[in-house]
Amino acid sequence: MDNAVGPVLRMAEDIPGIIAAIEEDNPGTEIEVLDRGSYVRIQGGERLTVTRESIARNVGRSDYELRELEVLLASFAGRINNTTDAITWHYTRSSPERR
Repeated sequence: MDNAVGPVLRMAEDIPGIIAAIEEDNPGTEIEVLDRGSYVRIQGGERLTVTRESIARNVGRSDYELRELEVLLASFAGRINNTTDAITWHYTRSSPERR
């Protein structure tokens, strides 16, 4: 997958719901899930977003907070922007080095 971005999450009970939330929040985006046993890599091309609301709905907990996802975040690909309501991973081309 070209320009893949997304989280690498430690395995936990909420992982299936988080994957479902990412798929829900990114309609039309090819999402690849690589289960490595102790962690799972979730990736899509160029940009992925997940919202607190969709995770809460998919894990069945209305009180879900994104800081719970941040604790599971072992690594990620791309740049990350987070707010209290959403996390977005996006691809940014590197600028040429200055000489």
